[in-house]
Amino acid sequence: MQLFRLIPLAALAAASLAATHVSAQTPITLAVDLTDAPRKILHAVETIPVQPGPLTLLYPKWIPGEHMPSGPIDNQAGFVIATSTGTPLKWQRDLVDMYAYHLTVPAGTTQLNIKMDFLATAAASGYSAGASTSAKLALLSWNELIVYPADAKASELMITPSLKVPTGWKFGTALEETSYPGSPIAAFKTVSLEQLIDSPVLTGRWFREIPLATEVTPKHFLDMAADGPEDLDLPQDRIDSYSKLIRESGELFKSRHYNSYHFLVSLSDQVAHFGLEHHQSSDDRVAEKTFVDDGQFIANGLLLPHEYTHSWNGKYRRPAGLATGDYQTPMKGDLLWVYEGLTEYLGDVLTSRCGIWPTSVYIDRLATIAGYLNDLRPGRTWRDLQDTATSAQILYDYTLNAPYDNWRRNTDYYDEGELLWLEVDLTIRAKSNGKKSLNDFAAAFEGVGGNTGPRVVPYTFNDIVTGLNNIVPNDWATFLRKRLDSNELHAPELAGIDALSGYKLTYTDKPNYWEQLTEGQESMVDTRFSLGMQIDYAGRVADVMIGSIADKAGFGPGMRIIAVNGRAFAPPLLRAAIKDAVGNGPAIELIVENEGYYKVIPLNYHAGEKYPTFERTPNTPARLDDIVQPLTK
Repeated sequence: MQLFRLIPLAALAAASLAATHVSAQTPITLAVDLTDAPRKILHAVETIPVQPGPLTLLYPKWIPGEHMPSGPIDNQAGFVIATSTGTPLKWQRDLVDMYAYHLTVPAGTTQLNIKMDFLATAAASGYSAGASTSAKLALLSWNELIVYPADAKASELMITPSLKVPTGWKFGTALEETSYPGSPIAAFKTVSLEQLIDSPVLTGRWFREIPLATEVTPKHFLDMAADGPEDLDLPQDRIDSYSKLIRESGELFKSRHYNSYHFLVSLSDQVAHFGLEHHQSSDDRVAEKTFVDDGQFIANGLLLPHEYTHSWNGKYRRPAGLATGDYQTPMKGDLLWVYEGLTEYLGDVLTSRCGIWPTSVYIDRLATIAGYLNDLRPGRTWRDLQDTATSAQILYDYTLNAPYDNWRRNTDYYDEGELLWLEVDLTIRAKSNGKKSLNDFAAAFEGVGGNTGPRVVPYTFNDIVTGLNNIVPNDWATFLRKRLDSNELHAPELAGIDALSGYKLTYTDKPNYWEQLTEGQESMVDTRFSLGMQIDYAGRVADVMIGSIADKAGFGPGMRIIAVNGRAFAPPLLRAAIKDAVGNGPAIELIVENEGYYKVIPLNYHAGEKYPTFERTPNTPARLDDIVQPLTK
């Protein structure tokens, strides 16, 4: 008999709040204290109106945008529940669901006071549960410091939040502040639990807010916190690019689904680096020099446009399997090739249209993506693109170029999703003789309902097919399924891209700009297209391509190249050896260390360095150039 087994939330949705002994009249209050954030500990006090009887409280488990059960309950501490008179109440964790707490509310009790700490001690990796504080800044994700009644709907449960930050710190958030400026505690307008968790707060000692595209309504802000004031001094042309991003997005989607929008940018080498989308803001965490270093600005240039695009595609229009309405129901990721893939495509296009990337950079990045997905993903012979989306929750712990990533495959629905939607765009343009494009689909599909506040409009696979057919009639269901379900060795999208884009994927012995940039940013020597390895600057083998020359010679991830042709390893020597071996040159002789054991491995490779590039096809429409042309003057 499972006395404490958590009842599925879907079954509870129809129950009244009175049945769970939580008052429906008075909002929950949540007061968060970040004054100890520099010491890696956050504090919260939550007051929940209740009625006597059994009660189950839940800690958020499935975090929107992370597509997996990533709620960081392991860093919850000091969780104490008491009555309004201070009498502690004993709670019991569910034996199966570690995110559920069961207790009994005593007779005569009208509210519970809950204290909770969050240990912000995670490493600088992962996502919102990763490192989020430094000595001079913090990013607050409200889901880390709240519990809620088991049968409550996130869109209906109301919360009144407040926040205390260290003296001298400022903050940015999409929440509407109701306290006076300069108050020691910031009070915010009462919102739903859904909107609260969707509205993080960025705060810091070195903080700057810049209004963007000030003529546009609703209003947009670039909110930045950095570890030092010098990192906030971005040039005016970069501010202008972000203002143009606002204008370009309005012309693309013909709608806006927020009351205001805040880019919350953490500029720090002490926090995890990633982006997480929200309806009215984005949590963008990048290296501290991103806005003041040319290379880092280009390398990270796609992040803000990508997360911003999610306000339409992912937050407003959302796959039905991800629109769960709570934080405990498991999400279904089968349409992540739309949620993330279409966002990757439109976000990259917007990055070019607004001037963050010159067209040449966009094309070089696209060539790099196309090359590795076409020739360096042998794992596609057993795991199709659809399965990378369906199994997303077990793939996010791996990063691109992790050991044997090419054989396992990763969250390829991002980059291959981009190729898929590029082919869709090119097909629409070709079939309509240039009269229609994916711009029309984006405006109709993402802009349905016109301008709105934040809300969720779910969709299915059939809705995507219908939306595309409304732009240009085609057998889109077969078109999409053929690519999603393919186990071909090479990316099936490339045939259409080569035929319709005005460019053809080919290879040269010189790395394109994007390859050079990413090699430098990642301190890696990329010989994947030649020897079949990716090697860091110290000679450590990061990955080996299954079926490559290096694989057949016995290389494996984690081995270290000590010497190249008798000389101590250095990246230029390895490149020179590859060049010298061209044609009838000598085999490349490598001395390799593998956990204390040494051996000599010869590589009989004579085809020189290889890097992907897109080459213009003469006498064909340059549709790829057309795609990145700005929509605004």
